[in-house]
Amino acid sequence: MTARTLGLITAPGYAEEIIEKLKQELPELMDYYIHEHIDWDIEYYVDSLTGATNRSDKALKWTHDKKTEKGWDYAIALTDLPLFHNRKPVTAEVRSEDNVAFISLPGFGLAPMYKRVRESILQLMNEMYFGSSETDREEAEEKIRSKEDRYDRLKNKNSRRLIGKRPFEILFPLSRETPEDRDTELHARFTVKSHISGYIRIISGMVNANRPLKLFRAFLKIIIIAFTTGSYALVFPTLWEISTNYSIGRAALMTMVSITALVAWIIISNNLWEKSMDEDQPFIRRLYNTATFSTLLLTVLMYYVLLFIMFTTIALLLIPPTQVASNISGQSAHLTDYLFTTWIGTSLSIIIGALGTAFDKEDILLNSTYGYRQQQRRETIRQIEREAESDDG
Repeated sequence: MTARTLGLITAPGYAEEIIEKLKQELPELMDYYIHEHIDWDIEYYVDSLTGATNRSDKALKWTHDKKTEKGWDYAIALTDLPLFHNRKPVTAEVRSEDNVAFISLPGFGLAPMYKRVRESILQLMNEMYFGSSETDREEAEEKIRSKEDRYDRLKNKNSRRLIGKRPFEILFPLSRETPEDRDTELHARFTVKSHISGYIRIISGMVNANRPLKLFRAFLKIIIIAFTTGSYALVFPTLWEISTNYSIGRAALMTMVSITALVAWIIISNNLWEKSMDEDQPFIRRLYNTATFSTLLLTVLMYYVLLFIMFTTIALLLIPPTQVASNISGQSAHLTDYLFTTWIGTSLSIIIGALGTAFDKEDILLNSTYGYRQQQRRETIRQIEREAESDDG
């Protein structure tokens, strides 16, 4: 039986975790999707410099260099950075002649990654093994259809699609291109036809790659301080009296101000705003900042909702309706009185109790933003270059 090696190159973190889960499953799936008479060996290599560029041509070249260095038969790089070709967002690209490809995780948008990455690796391997021309694709399609349908978990069984159709892909469909703009090299590129749809996929995918749920753990200390502040305020009548003079519009405005203020404070105090970049690509900087703001906004919204639920629960449990009625100078208290007051209390607790506090796990916060991760990568590259110059000297 012929042996072939597929090398998967990932950056530390999210992509690495996905490949850790996939490496045991891939050989069996590749028997089905590509060729059953090949002994597939999967190796993966973690490199902090994976994704050091936003250009798809440089990403392919870097992948080819790593494949040659490791002696692999095929190589696929998974990057958490958005990649572009002539400013057009690219989700994946394959150069079948060199047996190299890459996957840009943000190109999958705000959607579960595991199954999409699995299908993408199989599709790109199929492209590299059979070729990317229309004739090659027809041959690959026939081989897939001729096999027994024993893998129901594989949603994508089409030789021209990167991943199977799901709700997100129906809204923002990927298209397959076979450009021949690099001499005579024939390869395939998967992207979104519409620039607007492409950037929606990219930004939502960058937020997804930032992993806002994991980032939420960094808010533990802020949640404790804000909850303590808000609970203290709920015990005294002042907050309840204030709520009787607030309109819904004023309460909504306070919510927006408190959330925006907290997001802005986190960005400014932790220097998360990307001001300049080594590459002359201002639109990349804008993407990074948009992703950072959106990630923090989503996380703060989750934090706000959690605090609101906690305050409402504590108020319902500890403050009797008769006390509430006395505080609001009413004949009786209703659930709406509790909800409205705890809504205002949540906004005040963020402003008073959270602003100016320190994060319990600052490393999680920093590593959940593109600007910081790229700063680390660029510093690593500069260090390598300095060491190389020192060795030459």
